[in-house]
Amino acid sequence: MSRPTNLTAPALVELTHRTLAHYNDSADAFLAGTQDHDVSQNIDALLQFIEAPAPFMILDLGCGPGRDLKAFTRRGHKAVGLDGAARFAEMARSSSGCEVWHQDFLALDLPVGCFDGVYANASLFHVPSQALSQVLSALHATLKPRGVLFCSNPRGNNEEGWNRDRYGVYHDLSSWRRYLSDADFTELLHYYRPPGLPVDQQPWLASVWRRG
Repeated sequence: MSRPTNLTAPALVELTHRTLAHYNDSADAFLAGTQDHDVSQNIDALLQFIEAPAPFMILDLGCGPGRDLKAFTRRGHKAVGLDGAARFAEMARSSSGCEVWHQDFLALDLPVGCFDGVYANASLFHVPSQALSQVLSALHATLKPRGVLFCSNPRGNNEEGWNRDRYGVYHDLSSWRRYLSDADFTELLHYYRPPGLPVDQQPWLASVWRRG
């Protein structure tokens, strides 16, 4: 796995289609394998920094089958899901009762200044590095002033490429900080997951950011 440069527009479309096809084809298995994951640490990390009065407006970016939409709703917040995989969007609508948008991350069409928080759990690492600034700009714009962005991604040494049929970028903390700072976000918190293990056994980098 290496860092490709200057991917063409057709190449970006192809990698998106191939990654989403993987999730569409494995949607049922993905649901079975993730529905019992405890990500309350991540949900708490987002909610604790939102300054607006509750209930909050939350965008679950890459909501998958809807597990975390239901968690936000149980806490009394209004959650909207977004996923590029049509099967996930259908499953999330059915299971959560929430509004769910079917959108490609590389062609986001989001309302301006709408959300108190954006929750991107295990989703933004699929964005090719050359498109990440564009995506972060869209997330910045859809947040209300001083809104909060949560991200959790598998970490690495900035490798980029294919893992079977999924495209991914495995940022280290320094690289991730640079992208978010350039997009006018201010770091509030970062930690590694799962909790309670040595750092070298914590493959996930979680971070929380405030819109500048």
